[in-house]
Amino acid sequence: MTAGGARPIVVIGAGIVGVSTALWLQRAGRAVVLLDRLEPGEGASYGNAGVIACSSVVPLSLPGLLPKLPGMLLKADSPLFMRWRYLFRLLPFALPFLAQCRPARATAVTKGLTPLIADAVEQHRALAKGTPAERYLVSNDYLFAYLDRRAFEADSFAWQLRRAAGFDWELLEEAALRDFEPTLGDGLTFGVRLCDHATVRDPGRYVKALAEVFSAAGGRFQQSEVTGFRRDGGRLQAVETRDGPIACAGAVIACGAWSKALTAGLGVKTPLESERGYHLEFIAASPVPRCAVSVTTGKFVATPMEGRLRCAGVVEFGGLDAGPSPAPFELLRKQFKRSFPGIAYDDVVEWMGHRPSPVDSLPYLGAVPGVEGAYCAFGHHHVGLTGGPKSGRLIADLIAGTRMNIDMAPYRVGRFQGSASGDAG
Repeated sequence: MTAGGARPIVVIGAGIVGVSTALWLQRAGRAVVLLDRLEPGEGASYGNAGVIACSSVVPLSLPGLLPKLPGMLLKADSPLFMRWRYLFRLLPFALPFLAQCRPARATAVTKGLTPLIADAVEQHRALAKGTPAERYLVSNDYLFAYLDRRAFEADSFAWQLRRAAGFDWELLEEAALRDFEPTLGDGLTFGVRLCDHATVRDPGRYVKALAEVFSAAGGRFQQSEVTGFRRDGGRLQAVETRDGPIACAGAVIACGAWSKALTAGLGVKTPLESERGYHLEFIAASPVPRCAVSVTTGKFVATPMEGRLRCAGVVEFGGLDAGPSPAPFELLRKQFKRSFPGIAYDDVVEWMGHRPSPVDSLPYLGAVPGVEGAYCAFGHHHVGLTGGPKSGRLIADLIAGTRMNIDMAPYRVGRFQGSASGDAG
């Protein structure tokens, strides 16, 4: 119980999605307990690329991926890694994921992601306005760097999807690209500049600052591990933790790649896999790019942050339990030196974490079917930082019964119930 006697909403997960949810619920007048086994702002919310990438509406499961897959897995310089002992466990996710690689599905996913993240910069500004967290937001461009125009044209379907979603850009060739971003190596000769994006100076501290705003306004943060739920007649009654139960009026599952096990305990199928992501931070790097740069050849993003340059990317499948692999770090180092040969730095810090990746590249947002008072807000894949504030606002509106101006059907939690193929649409 809270001090006032009202049962709180328990938000499970203190990353950007969970903290955003807690703040919007609090601003709507609800008592809230924010719960995580770690401190706020750890996990994927700490280690992401730090880009508010409102144009990242294109799924990874694009047409043409399947024939490229063997080469991506076997080439030493490929940004896709596999822990082969994990392959059998991955197949129930991988097969339906690959079944998504069709033009119609890619178009449908883009239409689902666009209303969720296209206004992400404004959503972050609204969440952080007037708080100490606001200082971490930096309005900026977003640059995609290609080997040449031919490489850009090979990605034409993805750019067509962005165009259909309402985005526009400027093409930069040779000298124009060099003038815009002189830190790039000579091997990158073509660029795409998108305006009206933003970066976060320090993603982990940004989320911590938002959590501190929540606590300062009377919200309660508890560091503990969730073990299950207590229900009565189809109604959620309490969240069970290692430190005892928390009686609640409802709960929101927002703990990223760890959410699947909790929804399974509520009898709901939410296909999800940990897409293990890596980053290197180059401390006291100089010079640094003027904005975040997506280096398409290496599938990583270089983002200037406070006191360092972060290079985040690479995909590895190997589950939640195994530690980092050395090969992804070595590849990131190699790609960084090739892409930004003139940048000097004092030190390098390594990090590995878990992106929560659903088979259809769309998050699970909404009520848990058959369990009154239970909600989900996870599975944001590569756009968790980007989509966190709006996702939290949508869940808060749903709990408050506020009329929403967005179709929530693409994100429905029970969309894979009874589905063997993993195709929700």
